[in-house]
Amino acid sequence: MSVGFDHFDLLAKVYDRLIPPPDPADLIRMLQLPIEGRLLDVGGGTGRVAATLRTRAGSIVVSDLSTKMLHQARRKEGLQAVRAHAERLPFLDKSFERVLVVDALHHFCDQREAIQDLVRILAPGGRLVIEEPDYTRFAVKLVAVAEKLALMRSRFHTPEVIAEMARGYARTTTIERDNRFRAWILIDG
Repeated sequence: MSVGFDHFDLLAKVYDRLIPPPDPADLIRMLQLPIEGRLLDVGGGTGRVAATLRTRAGSIVVSDLSTKMLHQARRKEGLQAVRAHAERLPFLDKSFERVLVVDALHHFCDQREAIQDLVRILAPGGRLVIEEPDYTRFAVKLVAVAEKLALMRSRFHTPEVIAEMARGYARTTTIERDNRFRAWILIDG
C-alpha cells in the first residue's frame, strides 16, 4: 500500500528537536513497567519515546512506515527498528508483553484493523497503551484541521471511539485523561 508523500520522512532529521519525548512517568505506570519481556512501539518513528523506556524492558522494537524516521531510531542504543504497516505487523501472535502507540493512531491507514493486529501480537496478560490527543478538546480539533490543511491523512477520534474499536478483541479496555489534551486507552489482552 502506497502512502504517497511522507511528511515524516521530511521531518526525520529534526523531529526529536521539534517534538521532544513526553515525561515517561505516565507511560511507565500505564505500561506497568519494568518487564523482562518485549515492548513494541508502533508508529514510534525516531524512537524518541522508546529510548526513554529502554532500561525498563528486556528488548524494545520500534515499528514505523517512515524509513528516514527509523534510520534515526536505529542510531539510538538498545532499539531495534522494523518498517511495517500497523495493520499488518510482521510479528508472531502473542509475541510482545507490552505494545505502545504514542500520538500515532490518527496517522494509521485503518485504525480498527491496526488495533486488531496490535491485540493479536499482545501476549496473554499483556497490555496495549494508546496515547492520543483527546479529540473532545477544542485545541485538538484545531490540530486536526491544521493536519488536514497540511494534507496529512490524519483521522482523529474521541477516546471513547478508540476504546470501542478495541472491544471484542481485548479482555478489558479503559480510558484515562489528563487535565490538558491527552488521553490513554489501556487495552489488556
